[in-house]
Amino acid sequence: MLTNRKFTIAYTAFEVPKVSSAPMYEDYFELSANPFRLTPDAAFYYPSSEHQRALSFLHYGVEQGDGFIVITGDVGAGKTTLVQMLLQELEDDTLVVGNIVSTQLKDGDVLELVAAELGFRVRENPNQAALLHGLQTAFTQLGKKGKRVLLIVDEAQNLTPHSLEALRMLSNFQLEGHALIQVFLIGQPEFREMLLAKDLEQLRQRVIASYHLKPLTLDETCLYIKHRLNHVGWDTQPGFRPDAYDAIFDATDGVPRRINTLCDRLMLFTFLEENDQITAEEATLVAEEIETEFQAGRPIRTPRHLLDQTDSEQNEAQGSPQLVLPLEKPAGLEPRDLQLRLETLEQAMDNLETDFTSAIDELKEGQSVIRLLLENKLAPTRKPKPRVKKRRRT
Repeated sequence: MLTNRKFTIAYTAFEVPKVSSAPMYEDYFELSANPFRLTPDAAFYYPSSEHQRALSFLHYGVEQGDGFIVITGDVGAGKTTLVQMLLQELEDDTLVVGNIVSTQLKDGDVLELVAAELGFRVRENPNQAALLHGLQTAFTQLGKKGKRVLLIVDEAQNLTPHSLEALRMLSNFQLEGHALIQVFLIGQPEFREMLLAKDLEQLRQRVIASYHLKPLTLDETCLYIKHRLNHVGWDTQPGFRPDAYDAIFDATDGVPRRINTLCDRLMLFTFLEENDQITAEEATLVAEEIETEFQAGRPIRTPRHLLDQTDSEQNEAQGSPQLVLPLEKPAGLEPRDLQLRLETLEQAMDNLETDFTSAIDELKEGQSVIRLLLENKLAPTRKPKPRVKKRRRT
């Protein structure tokens, strides 16, 4: 039997690898865990020159105990892992740390979220003045006990100018000449442009250090991949040929999360093909497949009503003869190919943020198409039962 999380299909002609919630290649290559999981994890932290420099800026900020530290980087550059590493290394028991993610916060929400994250009770529907007063009182009490607050705000590019100004006002709180709170702002490159606005001049003057996290170099990409594999007990199987690292770097531009995505798919591909080496050709092939599936950030799929149509009929129905679908000519795909595509879509769904509802709907449609194709490939041919016309009673 071929078993999936949501469906079961009987087959007799051939075997297809079993799909489970964990990557199928882990046991095959005798790995203790998924080496390329997308969830940030300080245990997999790779100390590249860029990440170490950014981490030094964060430690410098902690030692100063005042003002704002700004760290920016592209999506997937490793900013969240960097923060996790900092918190893991901190040995200062005088720090009370709050870590918030500012995804689409309203103007009045940031102070309430800060209070909740730090464990302070908030009255229902408080105004900003009341929140500021309450936080100042709470921070002062902590200061009298020899403690201070370190607030880390992730996804800072989503903050409004009003919210940033509210955070600046928190930085005014002092006790006997010592700041009661310090703020680290972690965001994407556009956050640096936001800070150049005229109405944020006062905030800019409070920034004591700023750093932009750049992607990995080619050599670091190679070492990064080996570092993650070694962390889960890799014994060089599968092997990566030297030109494979070049191809991976070219396809990902050295961005850690993109490296993880591509290498995870490569490991799955190598497992399904029963290979023991990863080549540049395979890395390029898988990278192109990923790019095709998620052009413009949306998976391209064959609509269900087009599955049984010819190529010309599909082009006519869609009004775009140049459109190339990833499931073009589905009748020619092998079950193993379909299984790989199905696993790819399911992993992509698991890794999407919960607020990407429209993208998830697209993925679900694509998933349904792949399942239907796979079922048609595996299910034995059955003749449809003849319909029996019922006679009308007179």
